[in-house]
Amino acid sequence: MALQLSFAEASATGPRAENQDALRLVTPAPALAASKGFLFAIADGVSQCADGGLAARSTLQALALDYYATPETWSVAQALDRLLLAQNRWLQANGGGQPLLTTVSALVMRGRRFTLAHVGDCRVYRWHAETLQRISEDHVWDQPGMQHVLKRALGLDQHLVLDFLDGELRDGECFVLLSDGVWAALGDTTIAEILRDQPDLNSAAQTLVNAAHLAGSQDNASALLVRVDAVGEASLGDALIHLQQWPLPPPLKPDQAFEGWQVQEVISRSQQSLLYRVLDGQGQAWLLKTLPAQLTDDAQAGQALLAEEWFLKRVAGRHFPEVHSAGQRQHLYYVMREYSGTTLAQVFEQSGPLPLAQWQDLAERLLRAAGLLHRRQILHRDIKPENLHLGDDGELRLLDFGLAYCPGLSQDAPSTLPGTPSYIAPEAFQGAVPSAQQDLYAVGVTLYFLLTGHLPYGEIEAFQRPRFGAPVSAGRYRPDLPEWLTQCLERGVAADPLQRYETAEEWLLTLEQGERHSLNVRPRPLLEREPLKVWRTLALLALLGNLVLLFLLFHG
Repeated sequence: MALQLSFAEASATGPRAENQDALRLVTPAPALAASKGFLFAIADGVSQCADGGLAARSTLQALALDYYATPETWSVAQALDRLLLAQNRWLQANGGGQPLLTTVSALVMRGRRFTLAHVGDCRVYRWHAETLQRISEDHVWDQPGMQHVLKRALGLDQHLVLDFLDGELRDGECFVLLSDGVWAALGDTTIAEILRDQPDLNSAAQTLVNAAHLAGSQDNASALLVRVDAVGEASLGDALIHLQQWPLPPPLKPDQAFEGWQVQEVISRSQQSLLYRVLDGQGQAWLLKTLPAQLTDDAQAGQALLAEEWFLKRVAGRHFPEVHSAGQRQHLYYVMREYSGTTLAQVFEQSGPLPLAQWQDLAERLLRAAGLLHRRQILHRDIKPENLHLGDDGELRLLDFGLAYCPGLSQDAPSTLPGTPSYIAPEAFQGAVPSAQQDLYAVGVTLYFLLTGHLPYGEIEAFQRPRFGAPVSAGRYRPDLPEWLTQCLERGVAADPLQRYETAEEWLLTLEQGERHSLNVRPRPLLEREPLKVWRTLALLALLGNLVLLFLLFHG
């Protein structure tokens, strides 16, 4: 039998001008609830910071969106820890010089167990057999007069430390999540009396909030109650907690049936991956990606494959391949939709440099895709024509997330330099940490190449540690380019990251504004583009003319 829950929530602003508390309840479809569980969370933004309400809401939004996309081999605690660590970095980076702080308590209930992740001074209680038990710690200073000053919170320190609690669920018990605007005004005795007198969850939640303000609370007041109506059976997700990784699929052959898929053929095989074309029950083509046999015992490679799947789920949309849920799998792989079409590298090989109108359309779509990635805190790190797919449906899709990176979640092995050398940003060769600016540099090199057939700094080999000067102007290879576009490309591939576009959106705006100028404007005169060549040519012609005159004078 599946886990059965009842729940209720209530929140009130009280005497404050704004409600900076946030509540979130996620009750997914049964299959996802069995594997990932139900998520309940409360956050209380710190009012003295830049925007406590934003900190609270964005944190719960990130949890709700990203938790269900984490690899199924991650434990609940591992998933919550990594996601909240990434959110902690986001809060620190986006406060505009001021702290963005929030407390958070996140409760996941799955099968027969619960997991609590907690930081700050919201409180979580268990109410069972008319007994109230607090299961969270208040992360505040113990000194007199400082009982409400946080010593741990999301966004407060670079190194986030969360409390975790894992335990067995009990039939009929209730979990009570309260902001400090409730528990500080009422106290545990009054909270227990309200829960005893109000068996209806909605009434109990509303009464807790109202009673807190009647008792003089000057803060926002929020309550989230979850009752266990029936404990579920142990789930596949519970079992996976004890596994390092799933086994690899056996070698698959054409026409073989495998976990609901019909295998057609091997598409590609490399040292790092194995790709099959498979059909689903409706005959739709998909691509099944797994690891080659030599990586059977490589736990890091297995986790990297599942992280790749998670990245794709996290950025689901028209610019990226669709990932199949594959809920019944028991081996290490993931499945993404196959699209008919061709890569931009193949388009260039067949037709050469792109016409300006087509190039600008693709450039704008690529920048929208990069911007969406970066807003999700994901860096692709291998943007190049080979990884850009132009589908027969007209969509441009960014492929191959095998090197993707999420600050706070991903880690590179020491001395590694992921990516294709000619598209790697100059600062990465010097050991700089991955950044959106490096992705935008790769976008710039890609667009430069598709327009000119050349690379701005020439071909760079894997063994090189190149030096970067000024890039060759794209106008040298394409005299038909308007001046604003050559300057746009020069900024995109600038060696100094501070001279590049700060965001994909800024670059996109430049292109959209430049589009108001006709791309078919009169090319710049040759004298403006190549003055030295012009004067040398004129001097040579003058010299030849003088030689002809001399010849005629002496032989006339």
